[in-house]
Amino acid sequence: MESQNPWWKGKEAFEEDEDYKKWRQSSVRWVPQLLEEIKLETPALHFLYGPRQVGKTTLLKLLIGKLLQVVDNPRAIFYYRCDLLADYKELNSVLMEYLKIKRNEGLRVSFIFLDEVTFPRELYRAIKYMVDRGYLQNDIVVLTGSLSMYAKREVETFPGRRGRGRDYVLYPLSFREYIKVSRPDLYGKLEEIRDFSPKEIREKCLKLIPWREELNKLFETYLVTGGFPLAVKTYLENRSISREVKETYLSAFLYDLAKLRRNEAIAKRVIKAIIEKLPSPVSLNSIAKEFEIRSHKTVFQYLDLFEKLFIAKNLYFVDPDKAVEVFYKERKVHLTDSFLYEVFSEWCHVQKPDESKIVESVVATHLARRFRVGYWRNRTEIDVVLPDLSLGFEIKWAEKTKLYPKSIGKIKNIVYLTKEEFSDEPLAVPTSVFLSCLKL
Repeated sequence: MESQNPWWKGKEAFEEDEDYKKWRQSSVRWVPQLLEEIKLETPALHFLYGPRQVGKTTLLKLLIGKLLQVVDNPRAIFYYRCDLLADYKELNSVLMEYLKIKRNEGLRVSFIFLDEVTFPRELYRAIKYMVDRGYLQNDIVVLTGSLSMYAKREVETFPGRRGRGRDYVLYPLSFREYIKVSRPDLYGKLEEIRDFSPKEIREKCLKLIPWREELNKLFETYLVTGGFPLAVKTYLENRSISREVKETYLSAFLYDLAKLRRNEAIAKRVIKAIIEKLPSPVSLNSIAKEFEIRSHKTVFQYLDLFEKLFIAKNLYFVDPDKAVEVFYKERKVHLTDSFLYEVFSEWCHVQKPDESKIVESVVATHLARRFRVGYWRNRTEIDVVLPDLSLGFEIKWAEKTKLYPKSIGKIKNIVYLTKEEFSDEPLAVPTSVFLSCLKL
């Protein structure tokens, strides 16, 4: 226990924490926005989700470093990595041992960070017991894990027991965050789109015209690295991503599948379908038939699982007159990070999608972090629809393309996202410029 909490020897010993040391010594350092957003008001039971290898442990260590600047007794901060624990009984023993330390130190409030809590079987039983007995009534508890914790529906066992607790999601770096890491000088010049009116989108993007070429070059590299920290770091340092890095992310995904007792072969076929059909709408039946999966229900279950694991995002057809999703119609399915197309294309032995298709995925999944998203298609198509804003986006990834005004039902405003082109009527802005203005 003491080895995982080196700051108990003294606040200065935090500098020797292995995770923090790696972050501090790295040439590429990312400080997630969540560091400022996680509320530390008692009592609270927070859940921090996110795909594997996205930096959840590093975020916890940065939060601990921040807390050490304000707490009097460093033993008020307890961190424990739970991936070696077998079940809730072992987790319960760990917590009881810390609570003894807390009592001996005379601490009224403590900050408890339990990392990788997806591993102990029935972990919720230990936490639920502690909460129900009032052992954590003055504490802030943060539980982290991959989204398999959510997929197993364990969070639903805490109704009314979370105090001021919230759910947080740590995503891979957005394009805007990628700029902050790779070009902090340029980041300071970026605008922020707030209300998403066409007028504001035009004005904010036009201000970045002088940096359009630089943003385009950065976006080209972002399409390669995606937003996963290790891939970004490796590419910025070496201008390439090694096979070992790709295997790290694939192994993490396969480990989650095994823990959730899902069939790897079926998962591979469904992901192959996502890659090969991108960005066309597909039906569950067509995937099942073409990729030799026994039932459309199985396809549904795996697509639902991938969304909960933040591997994929389902975009449903939006009725433009009612601005609601129509779930029985064909759906679009995007992988949630451009780097995943590289990892999974190699795994499935298929060709990586064209750049234009991956650009549409990046736009759709960026917007999905903040809004309800879908698509519309008839004789023409709107690639991404934000029904709550009556706004649509079409991606035109070519040097020159025909643009024309369009509105469908309640979707009154359509913005074209281009490779280079600016236009007032219809409104068109470069994709890289638009994404650089999205604070997610």
